[in-house]
Amino acid sequence: MSDLAQKIHFVGIGGAGMAPLAEIMLSRGAAVSGSDRELNAKTALLAARGAAVREGHSAGFLPPDAGLLVYSSAVTPENPERMRAAELGIPQIRRGEFLARLAAQYRRPVAVSGSHGKTSISAMLTHILVHAGRRPGFLIGAAVKGAPSASAGEGDDLFVTEVDESDGTHTLVHPYLGVVPNVEDDHSWSVGGEAQLFANFRRFASQCKHLVYYAGLHTDELFASHPDALRLEYPLPGSFGRRWIGYQAWNAHLAIRAAVLLGVDAAEAEKALESFGGVARRMATRFQSERVTVIEDYAHHPTELASSIGTLRAGYPGHHLRVVFQPHRYARLRKYLPQLAAELAKADSAIVVPVFAAWCESGPVGGAELAAAAGAGTRYLDAEWKAIAEAALDYRGTRPLLLAVIGAGDIEHIFEYLPGGE
Repeated sequence: MSDLAQKIHFVGIGGAGMAPLAEIMLSRGAAVSGSDRELNAKTALLAARGAAVREGHSAGFLPPDAGLLVYSSAVTPENPERMRAAELGIPQIRRGEFLARLAAQYRRPVAVSGSHGKTSISAMLTHILVHAGRRPGFLIGAAVKGAPSASAGEGDDLFVTEVDESDGTHTLVHPYLGVVPNVEDDHSWSVGGEAQLFANFRRFASQCKHLVYYAGLHTDELFASHPDALRLEYPLPGSFGRRWIGYQAWNAHLAIRAAVLLGVDAAEAEKALESFGGVARRMATRFQSERVTVIEDYAHHPTELASSIGTLRAGYPGHHLRVVFQPHRYARLRKYLPQLAAELAKADSAIVVPVFAAWCESGPVGGAELAAAAGAGTRYLDAEWKAIAEAALDYRGTRPLLLAVIGAGDIEHIFEYLPGGE
């Protein structure tokens, strides 16, 4: 395969979707540089593999001979590196467009889209294909337990990736196989409204040669006219084996059916998932003892939060369920505050921390309003992570404590101060 560029600069290189792209290009021999507001474990790994990574943003960070600048959706045109690139005539593209160009260099790109479950399904499908000896390229938006990397650029046949509906860039991909677990009204505020969000999903599906999806109100309406679609019903609870519970059973079932469409035997695919270690921040057990169990989950939409709390209730019936929840983006909280509050009220107790704003600075409602709406069992706490952890562990009940840390922002910093912390 020909390389997209030999010298690439990534603005926002430490992001969950950007870092794997940079890693793929490093593996393909490109010179990679980049910047991010804060450095993290992903940027450290990239630097160790030869990328020139800088903290913060400055026009001077952009190599003047870069062949391409790739930026995340959070990076505005006023970014100094983007402004410098414009002065120098260096082409600039969004992360999703770059991913689409990369996927197009494979004979059979597989794109996982949808409102929930993209990362888990992508990881599960990749795991199956690797164990079946298919050597796929892949890009997964989170660390996978037991896997050396969340991305690989090898081969020229299969490439598995999740594609993003939040900025509409999934419409740039032309997959051999599209995989869609669900479609809900999430991120509509960032793509021009609910109608445009659904139109984008319809366009994505129309560009898939083959499609597999779960039946649902929106998916049935959007995908009914696809000429080669496999419509699946959600498996019944407990019908897929003891290991998978809640939404992860649905994700596993869909990954197996997708693998079968790619030529893997169904029994072999199901067997492969027995060794799947799970995806970071997706219903992950961080610590367990007789008195305290700490679990992390990435849920940030009401449907996800409902599934998480329901799964935890079913899996730990004799425990006191305490949720520490970080709302993700003011626009989502404004749209779904009553629904999020109703789900938090189903916990025995809950702590809401300040909103993770992404690129938005403020909003008309915040964590305090969410906590108030959830009722007496929920309180708002704006403090350092150490103090939040101490409050979360302040429990004097007789039942064991099940502490669920839920959110998609920087709430992971709390684990430095919890049992089993890093």
